[in-house]
Parts: sequence; C-alpha cells; structure tokens
Amino acid sequence: MSQRFGRTRWKRFAVVLLPSLAATAALVAGMAENALAASFLISGEEFKVSAEELHGEGFSLYGTVDLTREHDPVPVMVTGFESATIHGLCQSAVFPIPVLGTFTLRLTGDKRAATAKGFFIDAKHLAADQSSSHHLDIGVAAGALTKGEISQGDRDSRFFNPNSPAQQASSINLTDVRVTAVAVAAGSFDVPGLGVSLVRGRDECF
Repeated sequence: MSQRFGRTRWKRFAVVLLPSLAATAALVAGMAENALAASFLISGEEFKVSAEELHGEGFSLYGTVDLTREHDPVPVMVTGFESATIHGLCQSAVFPIPVLGTFTLRLTGDKRAATAKGFFIDAKHLAADQSSSHHLDIGVAAGALTKGEISQGDRDSRFFNPNSPAQQASSINLTDVRVTAVAVAAGSFDVPGLGVSLVRGRDECF
C-alpha cells in the first residue's frame, strides 16, 4: 500500500509525537562509524540540513530527549533510516568566532548521491515539499517498530518510552527536504566530492 502526501509539512506528522515529548519532559554531531544519536552529549546548538531528494529504506519517526554537556534536556523528533540515498546534500552551522564575528560552516557533496546506513537525525523541525511513503503506519508503539529502527543509544536511554506513538514505513521518498537539527549520526556515511567551507556571515543551506 502506498500513501502519498502532496506538499506535506512534516510538523503535521509530528503532532502524533507531542504527547510522547511532553511525557518525557523533555556541524554534524556524529558521522563517525557506529556513533548513535543518544550516545553522546549534544552542544545544543541548532544547525540545518537540506537535500534536493532523499530516498530512505526502513523509515522510523519517534520522540525522545537528548542531553547537553550541562545535562539540559532537549526534546527531539528522531527520523531514522536503515539506509538512505541523498541527492543535493547540504549541511550548515552558524556560530560566532570571538573578535572576528559570525561565520558559517558548510558541508556539501557533488552531483553524485551521498549514501548512509543506520542514519538518524535528531530534529527540532522537518519539512518536505512532497513525500511518498510505502506501507506507512502512524501510531505504532515505538517499542514495536518493525519496518524502521530505533537507534541503540535511544533504546537504552531512560527517556525512551516504548509505548509512545511513532511512525514507520518500509520506504519513503522526500523532495526539497529542510531540517533544523541538533544532532545527526550514521553507522556509515559516504559523501562523494565532499566540500567543507568556512565563510564569514550567514550562508545557510536554507
């Protein structure tokens, strides 16, 4: 069964997660091999990730809480993919440098697709111009996900509620993806033609 949503705003999907986030009270942080989203303390600073197109296999969406170095709780929506193919990848983080002012760190790939496995985005906001999902389930218990994954770090977290509502799909296609995130992690991440630049001022992905 295929579900199609034209010009979908992802925060509408996230409405089902709000009870979970409330119940828990509560540039790229982890691309290294086997780094999982909840296994490190986040900076708490937001950054942006965009893609022209993203195809994911084994999709999951659930709520949890990340912690900063000061152990402040940061509620997040975790978007997970067992594997992902990403066209037009861009990641950017804006931060101040003492004396010099504001700078933007940007990471981009070339026209070839980036690929990732065990890919998790801890997001504050997600939006996509269009999405097309296959075998979509909304409202499944997070602890009963079978088509998508929970990262091991999140599953072991005291903030993970296995009875909270989640979403899953066997596969999903997204276009014009825009994410405001606090952490990204992947078991592996291959970015052909990787380019990293530091520019003065604000030069974000979107």
